[in-house]
Amino acid sequence: MEQFNEEYAKLLLSKEWMVKIDTSKATPYLLKFYSSSADLSCFVLMTDTKSVWTEVLNSKQLARRWRECNPTSPQPFNKSEDEDAWREETLELLSKAHTIGGIADFSFETVETKYSDIAFELECENFKWRWETCFLGYQRSSEIISKHLIFPLISVNHMTFSSKDAVSGLSDADIEKAVDKVGRTARRTIDTHIKNALSKPRLATTIRRMAATFNFISDLPPVTSSAEEPDLRIKQIQREEIFTPEKTIPVKRSISPKYTSERITQEREAGTATPNIQPESATESDDDQAMKNRGESRLASAGPSRQRDDSRKSRSLSPAPSVKPKSKAQVEPSSDAESSPHRPVKKVKKIVTSSESGSPERKPSPGAGGVKRGGGTRQPIKRGGKRF
Repeated sequence: MEQFNEEYAKLLLSKEWMVKIDTSKATPYLLKFYSSSADLSCFVLMTDTKSVWTEVLNSKQLARRWRECNPTSPQPFNKSEDEDAWREETLELLSKAHTIGGIADFSFETVETKYSDIAFELECENFKWRWETCFLGYQRSSEIISKHLIFPLISVNHMTFSSKDAVSGLSDADIEKAVDKVGRTARRTIDTHIKNALSKPRLATTIRRMAATFNFISDLPPVTSSAEEPDLRIKQIQREEIFTPEKTIPVKRSISPKYTSERITQEREAGTATPNIQPESATESDDDQAMKNRGESRLASAGPSRQRDDSRKSRSLSPAPSVKPKSKAQVEPSSDAESSPHRPVKKVKKIVTSSESGSPERKPSPGAGGVKRGGGTRQPIKRGGKRF
């Protein structure tokens, strides 16, 4: 089956609408029909004002459909000229049936089908015909309904309400002139034409009342010939009328002196109980040697740290490396004099040089670790620490 295209839709613009009612469903259908004597083809358009269905038939399909609907028709002719003449007569008869005057004598009924979306039959005393139509889709349906039905109806209503004389009293020639005049003006600027047509108060309110009556609205709106202009000025609000929320004052909570004194006492106790950890100084090994010479008994009361014991243990297990002489011993004072007792002042022993004593130099044993002789004062020999 051939598809319904835009060219066929344009050909239907010059055709009138025909109306048939499906009595079994109480649904009205609008029909448009077109036939071509050049190629002996025809097509139909049907709508219920919501959807559109169409069918296109060529010469062979037309002859086959007619013979199926009317079994008494003659069989295909042997000569092509005779067959074409018979098809032309059949198409002319079908065209007469699809007119406003001819379709009134036909019965209309939708039937079940397996080959299309919706099928309907037209039947009279002499012959019967069936259409197998297919749905065009919602987008194309709305375009066709708008172009073939809605816009023409708006323009006709505009012409009817704007005419000085009653349309029913005019002749056909006068109506043609009026329609041509309105149509030529409307097709130049369609948007302006639709605006002017529906902005007329009488036409707009008449359509409104008709829609309300047709859909069973109890409170029917009136029909008016004039439209009142509303007041669109913005109302100025006075200062006194403006509501200002009251400011809420935050409530200050009083703190009991007992709670404050207890909190301060706890903070002080927590501060004094926190030990002050001193970082290890660079001359820690020198201080340990000096304090060992002063007496190991004093170091037992002070309590050496865990890190110092671990370092001494590692030095006792491995031979002591050679220590370069230092020019000046640095001692860092305690950062927290209140939390820890004062460290005793180190007394530097007088080192007797070899020239003063007159005795030969003694070389240190390799196991205890030797000290390189320098030009300045001799440093005490660094030995492995002992745990107390």
